[in-house]
Amino acid sequence: MLKQVQHDNHFMQNDKKYILSIAGFDPSSGAGLSQDIKTFEAHNLYGLSVCTAITVQNDVDFKQCIWTNPEIISAQIETLFERFEISVVKIGIVESWDILLDILKQLKQLNPDIKIVLDPILKASSGFDFHSKTHQNTLNSIWKYCDIITPNYDEIKYLYPELNIQNTIEHISSLTNIYLKGGHREDKKGWDELYYNRIVMVNIPPNTETISEKHGSGCVLSSALASNLALDFSLEDASKLAKYYTERFLNSNTGLLGSHTYQTQK
Repeated sequence: MLKQVQHDNHFMQNDKKYILSIAGFDPSSGAGLSQDIKTFEAHNLYGLSVCTAITVQNDVDFKQCIWTNPEIISAQIETLFERFEISVVKIGIVESWDILLDILKQLKQLNPDIKIVLDPILKASSGFDFHSKTHQNTLNSIWKYCDIITPNYDEIKYLYPELNIQNTIEHISSLTNIYLKGGHREDKKGWDELYYNRIVMVNIPPNTETISEKHGSGCVLSSALASNLALDFSLEDASKLAKYYTERFLNSNTGLLGSHTYQTQK
């Protein structure tokens, strides 16, 4: 006869650290929650997830997005924090900037020391728009809650269209840290830039001459960065490790859906 295992009512014992993804569900598992969880697991972390949207898509075609009710999102978050010790969260698509701001406030209430990595996804690769424009004060408030944001060049241009890219970087980096992904830049393609502590800029060059494009590569980089922060790497080291992890993911095969390689813990 099998014995029933007795569980601690206050905290589930686990030899891995917990990390949370708040993002959408992609049926192809190339992006969103399932891609984040795979990246977390590859870094020897236990991934928790809160679903912000159900999408109808595959690796090449985005057809529909059904948003999760904000009250359900909030309830999912609260329920996880009742049970698990969560020090880092990665956030992907959310229906609106205002809902995102509410999520950020809730996270900080539940754990004032939580580290937040925001991937401000504005558009799917197929062209589907997730966000409408919002008031600048709302964006400024959002950045202040985040430890780092990970836009690409197209996304950072969209955030403050009245500013040029350098002024946008200066403005945002006065409020939070930025990992600027270089896959969409016209010059020095693949060169990423890290802006942190308001005054430091670090170039993160590519470590390979060629890459094979992948669906969800932005999710992988952001969740790898969050993973490295959860493993107590410094922001600069976490960023460099995430860059090179993502490159290995991109070159794992020649298709649009990549494979992960497991990392050893620090």
